[in-house]
Amino acid sequence: MPLTKEVLADAIRKAIELGKGRNFKQSVELQVVFRGVNPRDPEVKFRDNVVLPKGTGKTPKILVIATGDMLLKAREAGVDALSGDEVKSMSKRELKKLGRKYDWVLVRADLMAQMGRIIGPVLGPRGKAPIPVPINADINVFIKRYTNSVRLRNKEQAWVGCKIGTEDMSPEDLAENAMAVIEHIKTKFKRPFETSTRVYVKTTMGPPVEVFTQ
Repeated sequence: MPLTKEVLADAIRKAIELGKGRNFKQSVELQVVFRGVNPRDPEVKFRDNVVLPKGTGKTPKILVIATGDMLLKAREAGVDALSGDEVKSMSKRELKKLGRKYDWVLVRADLMAQMGRIIGPVLGPRGKAPIPVPINADINVFIKRYTNSVRLRNKEQAWVGCKIGTEDMSPEDLAENAMAVIEHIKTKFKRPFETSTRVYVKTTMGPPVEVFTQ
């Protein structure tokens, strides 16, 4: 049978049950294993950000680096915001702390070259490359987008995975998030998905549960 939200929800429900009992709120993860492919093939390489329709279940730490009206609106939106000059005045120790603290760093486009040199070295190794925001864009739209986004990343490996939410979310909402990630993968992976992959779901500390479609 095809991979549906209902099939995913059943597997997620089982994964949550098997993984429960931890003293912290666990994430729920999706893993897609590609069969019969070269891990170096571009169609199975991912360095993408995916918006989850039902959110991530957690509030990420977002930093906006901007000037003028964009800086003011970011502060009004309730996220941390710094001017380019404030970032330039930071010590190496402060920059490293910034790299650890924030999940997403949004940078006004005309500051990207300068900020890339300053904060790129602390963000890059953590897979948190700064994200450019067009000068005339509504920063609130970007804040909302990245509040609900996850990173879909792999290296030279024949699988990719990401978080799709937290264990306190409903299996149905988690399944909808999983489908959004899978549909994104399909835009690059052109082979028949159900017969060319194996799909698993798991909690942070729980065992993987295979999503059976056959």
